[in-house]
Amino acid sequence: MNAFEGVPDGVRAALAGYLDHLAVERGAARSTLDSYTRDLRRYGEFLVRRGVGELAQVRPGHLTDFLAELRDGSAERPPLAASSAARTLVAARGLHRFALAEGLVEVDVARELSPPAPPRRLPKALPVDDVARLLEHTGSADDPRGLRDRALLELLYSSGARISEAIGLDLDDLDDTDRTVLLDGKGGRQRLVPVGRPALEAVQAYLVRARPGLVAAGRGSSALFLNRRGSRLSRQSAWQALKAAAARAGIGHDVSPHVLRHSFATHLIEGGADVRVVQELLGHASVTTTQVYTLITANTLREVYATAHPRAHATG
Repeated sequence: MNAFEGVPDGVRAALAGYLDHLAVERGAARSTLDSYTRDLRRYGEFLVRRGVGELAQVRPGHLTDFLAELRDGSAERPPLAASSAARTLVAARGLHRFALAEGLVEVDVARELSPPAPPRRLPKALPVDDVARLLEHTGSADDPRGLRDRALLELLYSSGARISEAIGLDLDDLDDTDRTVLLDGKGGRQRLVPVGRPALEAVQAYLVRARPGLVAAGRGSSALFLNRRGSRLSRQSAWQALKAAAARAGIGHDVSPHVLRHSFATHLIEGGADVRVVQELLGHASVTTTQVYTLITANTLREVYATAHPRAHATG
Protein backbone atom coordinates (compact mmCIF):
# COMPACT_ATOMS: atom_id res chain seq x y z
CA MET A 1 0.00 0.00 0.00
CA ASN A 2 1.33 3.42 -0.99
CA ALA A 3 2.30 5.47 2.07
CA PHE A 4 0.69 8.53 0.48
CA GLU A 5 -2.41 6.94 -0.99
CA GLY A 6 -5.11 9.51 -1.74
CA VAL A 7 -2.62 12.39 -1.99
CA PRO A 8 -2.65 14.17 -5.40
CA ASP A 9 0.10 13.11 -7.80
CA GLY A 10 1.94 16.43 -7.67
CA VAL A 11 2.23 16.40 -3.90
CA ARG A 12 2.81 12.63 -3.69
CA ALA A 13 5.75 12.81 -6.10
CA ALA A 14 7.38 15.52 -3.99
CA LEU A 15 6.85 13.56 -0.78
CA ALA A 16 8.34 10.39 -2.27
CA GLY A 17 11.24 12.32 -3.77
CA TYR A 18 12.06 13.92 -0.44
CA LEU A 19 12.07 10.55 1.34
CA ASP A 20 14.38 9.15 -1.37
CA HIS A 21 16.66 12.13 -0.85
CA LEU A 22 16.78 11.46 2.90
CA ALA A 23 17.50 7.76 2.38
CA VAL A 24 20.04 7.95 -0.45
CA GLU A 25 21.79 11.29 -0.12
CA ARG A 26 21.44 11.90 3.60
CA GLY A 27 21.75 8.26 4.70
CA ALA A 28 18.86 8.53 7.16
CA ALA A 29 18.22 5.53 9.40
CA ARG A 30 15.16 3.35 8.90
CA SER A 31 13.56 4.64 12.08
CA THR A 32 14.08 8.23 10.92
CA LEU A 33 12.53 7.46 7.56
CA ASP A 34 9.55 5.83 9.25
CA SER A 35 9.01 8.92 11.42
CA TYR A 36 9.28 11.25 8.43
CA THR A 37 6.86 9.07 6.46
CA ARG A 38 4.23 9.33 9.22
CA ASP A 39 4.74 13.07 9.58
CA LEU A 40 4.63 13.73 5.83
CA ARG A 41 1.54 11.54 5.44
CA ARG A 42 -0.21 13.76 7.95
CA TYR A 43 0.92 16.84 6.04
CA GLY A 44 -0.21 15.33 2.74
CA GLU A 45 -3.64 14.51 4.17
CA PHE A 46 -3.94 18.08 5.42
CA LEU A 47 -3.17 19.46 1.96
CA VAL A 48 -5.81 17.16 0.44
CA ARG A 49 -8.43 18.60 2.78
CA ARG A 50 -7.38 22.09 1.73
CA GLY A 51 -7.70 21.23 -1.95
CA VAL A 52 -3.99 21.62 -2.68
CA GLY A 53 -2.83 19.49 -5.63
CA GLU A 54 0.72 20.84 -6.09
CA LEU A 55 3.36 22.07 -3.64
CA ALA A 56 3.55 25.26 -5.68
CA GLN A 57 -0.02 26.00 -4.54
CA VAL A 58 0.91 25.96 -0.86
CA ARG A 59 0.87 29.37 0.82
CA PRO A 60 2.31 30.44 4.21
CA GLY A 61 -1.23 30.43 5.63
CA HIS A 62 -1.50 26.70 4.90
CA LEU A 63 1.57 26.05 7.07
CA THR A 64 0.21 28.22 9.86
CA ASP A 65 -3.09 26.33 9.76
CA PHE A 66 -1.24 23.02 9.70
CA LEU A 67 0.67 23.97 12.82
CA ALA A 68 -2.57 24.99 14.54
CA GLU A 69 -4.11 21.64 13.61
CA LEU A 70 -1.11 19.77 15.01
CA ARG A 71 -1.52 21.63 18.27
CA ASP A 72 -5.33 21.54 18.51
CA GLY A 73 -6.15 18.31 16.64
CA SER A 74 -8.86 17.76 14.04
CA ALA A 75 -11.82 15.46 13.37
CA GLU A 76 -9.40 12.98 11.83
CA ARG A 77 -6.39 13.25 14.14
CA PRO A 78 -5.81 13.97 17.86
CA PRO A 79 -3.60 16.91 18.91
CA LEU A 80 0.13 16.34 19.28
CA ALA A 81 2.42 17.21 22.15
CA ALA A 82 4.63 20.22 21.47
CA SER A 83 7.69 18.01 20.86
CA SER A 84 5.81 15.81 18.35
CA ALA A 85 4.29 18.83 16.62
CA ALA A 86 7.75 20.38 16.31
CA ARG A 87 9.10 17.16 14.77
CA THR A 88 6.22 17.02 12.26
CA LEU A 89 6.78 20.65 11.33
CA VAL A 90 10.49 19.97 10.79
CA ALA A 91 9.52 17.29 8.25
CA ALA A 92 7.20 19.71 6.41
CA ARG A 93 9.81 22.45 6.38
CA GLY A 94 12.41 20.01 5.08
CA LEU A 95 10.05 19.01 2.28
CA HIS A 96 9.61 22.61 1.13
CA ARG A 97 13.33 23.29 1.34
CA PHE A 98 13.95 20.19 -0.80
CA ALA A 99 11.27 21.25 -3.30
CA LEU A 100 12.95 24.64 -3.74
CA ALA A 101 16.37 23.05 -4.26
CA GLU A 102 14.91 20.68 -6.87
CA GLY A 103 13.15 23.48 -8.74
CA LEU A 104 9.67 22.15 -7.92
CA VAL A 105 8.67 25.49 -6.41
CA GLU A 106 9.92 29.05 -6.78
CA VAL A 107 9.82 29.99 -3.10
CA ASP A 108 10.15 28.19 0.22
CA VAL A 109 6.88 29.12 1.93
CA ALA A 110 7.86 27.32 5.15
CA ARG A 111 11.13 29.20 5.68
CA GLU A 112 9.72 31.76 8.14
CA LEU A 113 7.60 29.33 10.15
CA SER A 114 8.95 28.57 13.60
CA PRO A 115 8.24 25.30 15.42
CA PRO A 116 6.01 25.45 18.50
CA ALA A 117 7.78 26.30 21.71
CA PRO A 118 8.02 23.41 24.18
CA PRO A 119 5.87 23.77 27.29
CA ARG A 120 7.53 25.63 30.11
CA ARG A 121 8.61 23.14 32.70
CA LEU A 122 8.14 24.30 36.23
CA PRO A 123 11.13 23.66 38.48
CA LYS A 124 10.79 21.19 41.28
CA ALA A 125 10.73 22.59 44.78
CA LEU A 126 10.63 20.86 48.14
CA PRO A 127 8.05 21.91 50.73
CA VAL A 128 9.57 23.97 53.53
CA ASP A 129 9.04 21.13 56.04
CA ASP A 130 10.93 18.72 53.77
CA VAL A 131 13.87 21.11 53.53
CA ALA A 132 13.98 21.40 57.32
CA ARG A 133 13.88 17.62 57.69
CA LEU A 134 16.59 17.22 55.05
CA LEU A 135 18.92 19.63 56.85
CA GLU A 136 18.40 17.76 60.13
CA HIS A 137 19.58 14.51 58.56
CA THR A 138 22.96 15.50 57.16
CA GLY A 139 24.89 13.17 59.45
CA SER A 140 26.28 12.99 62.95
CA ALA A 141 27.49 16.18 64.62
CA ASP A 142 30.42 14.10 65.93
CA ASP A 143 31.54 13.24 62.39
CA PRO A 144 33.63 15.86 60.52
CA ARG A 145 31.92 14.93 57.27
CA GLY A 146 28.50 15.27 58.91
CA LEU A 147 29.38 18.80 60.05
CA ARG A 148 30.72 19.63 56.60
CA ASP A 149 27.62 18.28 54.84
CA ARG A 150 25.31 20.20 57.17
CA ALA A 151 27.24 23.40 56.44
CA LEU A 152 27.19 22.75 52.70
CA LEU A 153 23.47 22.01 52.46
CA GLU A 154 22.52 24.88 54.78
CA LEU A 155 24.56 27.24 52.61
CA LEU A 156 23.06 25.91 49.36
CA TYR A 157 19.52 26.49 50.58
CA SER A 158 20.27 29.77 52.36
CA SER A 159 21.98 31.40 49.36
CA GLY A 160 20.43 29.68 46.35
CA ALA A 161 23.94 28.92 45.10
CA ARG A 162 24.58 26.52 42.26
CA ILE A 163 26.52 23.46 43.37
CA SER A 164 29.55 24.58 41.32
CA GLU A 165 29.45 27.96 43.07
CA ALA A 166 29.30 26.40 46.53
CA ILE A 167 32.16 23.95 46.08
CA GLY A 168 34.19 26.72 44.43
CA LEU A 169 34.07 28.89 47.55
CA ASP A 170 37.25 29.83 49.35
CA LEU A 171 37.47 30.77 53.02
CA ASP A 172 37.64 34.49 52.27
CA ASP A 173 34.41 34.40 50.23
CA LEU A 174 32.27 34.13 53.35
CA ASP A 175 31.84 37.26 55.46
CA ASP A 176 30.53 36.49 58.96
CA THR A 177 30.24 40.16 59.90
CA ASP A 178 28.10 41.21 56.93
CA ARG A 179 26.50 37.76 56.71
CA THR A 180 27.14 37.48 52.98
CA VAL A 181 28.84 35.11 50.59
CA LEU A 182 30.58 36.05 47.33
CA LEU A 183 29.59 33.64 44.56
CA ASP A 184 31.33 33.23 41.20
CA GLY A 185 28.50 32.68 38.74
CA LYS A 186 28.20 31.85 35.07
CA GLY A 187 30.13 33.98 32.61
CA GLY A 188 32.49 35.17 35.33
CA ARG A 189 29.74 37.25 36.96
CA GLN A 190 30.14 37.62 40.72
CA ARG A 191 27.31 38.40 43.11
CA LEU A 192 27.11 39.07 46.82
CA VAL A 193 24.29 37.13 48.47
CA PRO A 194 22.96 37.33 52.04
CA VAL A 195 23.28 34.21 54.20
CA GLY A 196 20.89 33.26 56.99
CA ARG A 197 22.01 32.80 60.56
CA PRO A 198 21.40 28.99 60.66
CA ALA A 199 23.68 28.55 57.66
CA LEU A 200 26.37 30.75 59.20
CA GLU A 201 26.19 28.82 62.46
CA ALA A 202 26.49 25.51 60.59
CA VAL A 203 29.50 26.79 58.64
CA GLN A 204 31.11 28.08 61.82
CA ALA A 205 30.65 24.70 63.53
CA TYR A 206 32.27 23.02 60.54
CA LEU A 207 35.19 25.49 60.48
CA VAL A 208 35.93 25.06 64.18
CA ARG A 209 35.25 21.35 64.73
CA ALA A 210 35.76 19.63 61.37
CA ARG A 211 37.76 21.52 58.79
CA PRO A 212 41.05 21.63 60.77
CA GLY A 213 41.15 17.84 60.76
CA LEU A 214 40.34 17.65 57.08
CA VAL A 215 42.87 20.30 56.05
CA ALA A 216 45.58 18.48 58.02
CA ALA A 217 45.19 15.56 55.63
CA GLY A 218 46.05 17.76 52.65
CA ARG A 219 48.33 20.63 51.75
CA GLY A 220 46.58 23.60 53.26
CA SER A 221 43.91 24.19 50.64
CA SER A 222 42.10 27.53 50.79
CA ALA A 223 38.84 25.87 49.72
CA LEU A 224 35.95 26.24 52.14
CA PHE A 225 34.62 22.71 51.70
CA LEU A 226 37.17 19.90 51.82
CA ASN A 227 37.09 16.15 51.26
CA ARG A 228 38.73 13.66 53.60
CA ARG A 229 42.07 14.05 51.76
CA GLY A 230 42.11 17.78 52.41
CA SER A 231 41.34 18.73 48.81
CA ARG A 232 38.44 20.77 47.46
CA LEU A 233 35.16 18.88 47.63
CA SER A 234 34.01 17.57 44.25
CA ARG A 235 30.59 18.03 42.68
CA GLN A 236 30.00 14.27 42.88
CA SER A 237 30.77 14.16 46.61
CA ALA A 238 28.45 17.12 47.27
CA TRP A 239 25.71 15.36 45.31
CA GLN A 240 26.19 12.17 47.32
CA ALA A 241 25.99 14.09 50.59
CA LEU A 242 22.61 15.47 49.57
CA LYS A 243 21.30 12.11 48.36
CA ALA A 244 22.37 10.45 51.61
CA ALA A 245 20.65 13.14 53.69
CA ALA A 246 17.46 12.80 51.62
CA ALA A 247 17.47 9.03 52.13
CA ARG A 248 17.93 9.38 55.89
CA ALA A 249 15.15 11.97 56.02
CA GLY A 250 12.80 9.65 54.12
CA ILE A 251 12.19 12.18 51.35
CA GLY A 252 10.92 10.33 48.32
CA HIS A 253 11.38 13.16 45.84
CA ASP A 254 14.21 13.13 43.33
CA VAL A 255 16.43 15.51 45.30
CA SER A 256 19.41 17.20 43.68
CA PRO A 257 21.48 20.30 44.49
CA HIS A 258 19.48 22.17 41.86
CA VAL A 259 16.26 21.26 43.68
CA LEU A 260 17.56 23.15 46.71
CA ARG A 261 18.22 26.16 44.47
CA HIS A 262 14.70 25.94 43.07
CA SER A 263 13.31 25.60 46.59
CA PHE A 264 15.23 28.70 47.68
CA ALA A 265 13.70 30.76 44.86
CA THR A 266 10.19 29.35 45.18
CA HIS A 267 10.03 29.91 48.93
CA LEU A 268 11.24 33.50 48.51
CA ILE A 269 8.56 34.25 45.89
CA GLU A 270 5.87 32.60 48.03
CA GLY A 271 7.06 34.74 50.94
CA GLY A 272 6.48 37.91 48.95
CA ALA A 273 9.93 38.63 47.50
CA ASP A 274 10.02 40.70 44.31
CA VAL A 275 10.95 38.66 41.24
CA ARG A 276 13.76 41.08 40.33
CA VAL A 277 15.33 40.65 43.76
CA VAL A 278 15.21 36.88 43.31
CA GLN A 279 16.76 37.35 39.87
CA GLU A 280 19.74 39.10 41.45
CA LEU A 281 20.07 36.50 44.18
CA LEU A 282 20.04 33.64 41.66
CA GLY A 283 22.42 35.39 39.29
CA HIS A 284 20.07 35.13 36.30
CA ALA A 285 21.10 37.36 33.39
CA SER A 286 17.45 37.91 32.47
CA VAL A 287 14.37 38.28 34.63
CA THR A 288 12.53 36.07 32.12
CA THR A 289 14.39 33.06 33.51
CA THR A 290 13.31 33.91 37.04
CA GLN A 291 9.66 34.54 36.16
CA VAL A 292 9.01 30.81 35.95
CA TYR A 293 8.86 30.86 39.77
CA THR A 294 5.93 33.28 39.63
CA LEU A 295 4.07 30.62 37.63
CA ILE A 296 4.51 28.20 40.51
CA THR A 297 3.07 30.73 42.93
CA ALA A 298 0.13 31.45 40.62
CA ASN A 299 -0.62 27.73 40.37
CA THR A 300 -0.49 27.42 44.15
CA LEU A 301 -2.86 30.38 44.55
CA ARG A 302 -5.32 28.80 42.11
CA GLU A 303 -5.23 25.49 43.98
CA VAL A 304 -5.81 27.18 47.34
CA TYR A 305 -8.63 29.29 45.92
CA ALA A 306 -10.30 26.28 44.31
CA THR A 307 -10.32 24.33 47.56
CA ALA A 308 -10.94 27.15 50.05
CA HIS A 309 -13.35 29.65 48.50
CA PRO A 310 -17.03 28.73 49.07
CA ARG A 311 -18.06 29.91 45.61
CA ALA A 312 -14.99 28.85 43.63
CA HIS A 313 -17.09 26.29 41.75
CA ALA A 314 -20.53 27.89 42.05
CA THR A 315 -22.57 28.15 38.86
CA GLY A 316 -25.61 30.18 37.84
